[in-house]
Parts: sequence; structure tokens; C-alpha cells
Amino acid sequence: MQPESQQENEKQTVLVVDDAISNIKMLGEILRDECNVIFATNGKTALAQAQKMRPDLILLDVIMPEMDGYEVCRLLKENNYTSHIPIIFVTALDNIQDEEKGLELGAIDYITKPFHPPIIKMRIRNHLELVQHRERLKMLSTTDGLTGIANRRRFDDLLNKEWRRAFREREFISILLIDIDNFKKYNDFYGHLQGDECLRHVAQALSQSQKRDTDVIARYGGEEFASILPNTDLIGAESFAQKLMEKIEELNIPHQNNADFGRITLSIGIASVKPQDNVQIEDIISFADGCLYEAKENGRNKVVGRLFTT
Repeated sequence: MQPESQQENEKQTVLVVDDAISNIKMLGEILRDECNVIFATNGKTALAQAQKMRPDLILLDVIMPEMDGYEVCRLLKENNYTSHIPIIFVTALDNIQDEEKGLELGAIDYITKPFHPPIIKMRIRNHLELVQHRERLKMLSTTDGLTGIANRRRFDDLLNKEWRRAFREREFISILLIDIDNFKKYNDFYGHLQGDECLRHVAQALSQSQKRDTDVIARYGGEEFASILPNTDLIGAESFAQKLMEKIEELNIPHQNNADFGRITLSIGIASVKPQDNVQIEDIISFADGCLYEAKENGRNKVVGRLFTT
């Protein structure tokens, strides 16, 4: 039996947006056994809550002061961080033109008031199940089949998002490119089945080194991995890279043909930057790759990090 707090954390989250507290309370009562309910009483707060909490579903009233539900929906769909969140209009407006407008803006459903609690409960449950199904499919498409960690596609998607965030907030972002030293020689000596097992062990060790939910470790291709460290300068990135090296050293995987080390080791290249208009993501990847090349040329089992400047 799981603790109640753990069960609560596993529930999906629904944001209820309505300027009438009585409606929020009623929907909260209906849904409390199905999901975690958060609320907002105006459009501005709804936009902030959606970006901060990333709910699984939004129930949105249309008639609200200052900013109506249609405008809230439009702004949510224009925001890269909230555009994927399904929206259901729950409103007293019941003519076909209003419903058509809501669906054209990107809502997935339109429920008119007054509603029957069992019906709205079932409809919301069905939509939440669809959300879970889509998330499972997305996870499968962005997970590396061999190692179980994020794949190159997920790395690229997240890097684009974190790059834009760092640009807006004028914060550092660091990219690590990580290579298993002399891995071809490992495969040649121990065989490809053992090589796959080695990749799995290394991937899990790297993944377990993450301390923040925002950090990303992905399989970049072959024996190469990559990491995204948002809000992290060069000093922080180098510290993290050293922890990765230590974690792999603790695995102590034998590798007879890895120079004088006798075990699996890593080489890591780091690029740290504050994104600017004249800097592209490809520039930083190339820069980190140059640092990785330098680490390997200088004897492997090393970290080489540089601050990218224009």
C-alpha cells in the first residue's frame, strides 16, 4: 500500500479557471478523487499557473473580467511551454457559434453549464486517460531503446527549449559532450553484446548523477552521451563533469585496451554560454565537440571546458 502523499503526487493535475469561487469549489468536489485540482480566478493568474505548474488539463470559463477565456486559450496555445496542454471550455455560453470559436482556438472539448457531475467527471476522466496515453507514446519515441535514457531527439527538443529560456532570462547554459574512451577497442576485444551491456551501465550511472529535474542526460549516438545543464556556468558544469567521471570510475568496468587505465573511462568536452542573438545552438555544439576532441588528444580520461565568447 503506497503512502497517501505518494498517491497524491502520482495523480494528474487539473487547473480550473473561473472567476466564480462557487464554480471552482463545485468542480473541485467533483474531481478531488480523480486528480489534483489547482485554480485561478482570472486570466492573468491562469497563464502564470499554467506555465509554472504545467497541468495535465485546463478547465476554462469563457466569461471573465479583464481577459476572457478565449483570449486565455489563445495565449496558452501561443506559448511553447503551455501549447500542448489540453483545454476544455466549461461555460454558460451554449450557442453553436461560441462552441465553434472555442474549438477553433484549440480547445479539445466544450461543456455547457449547468452540467451533470457524473457526466463531467467521466468526460474529464476520459480526457486525462488520453493525456496519459499520449505521454506514454511520446516517452517511447524519445527514449533510447538500448539504454533507457533520453535519446538524441529528446536532447535536441529540450536543448531548443532551454536555449530559448536561457536567452530570455539572460542565464548561462552549459552543454557537455561525453565520450567513452576507446570504445571501439572495447567492442573488438569483449564483443558487441558485452559492449551493449557496458553502454547500459554507463548510461544508468550518468543518469543517476543528475541532481536537478531540469538537467538532462541523453545518448547522443554510439558511445557518445550529452548533457544539458540549464542555469549553470562553466565552474558548475566542470564540477558536474568531475562527478560523472567519478561515477564511471566507481563502476570499475575492465577495459584492457584503454591505454594505461585498464578500465572504462570518459572524455568530456564542455561549452558554457549566455545565449545571444548572434550565437546559434549549432555553434555551441561544435564548440563543445572541439573541447571533447582536445580532451581525447591530450590523453583521454579528461575534462576540457571553455567559456564560449563571440
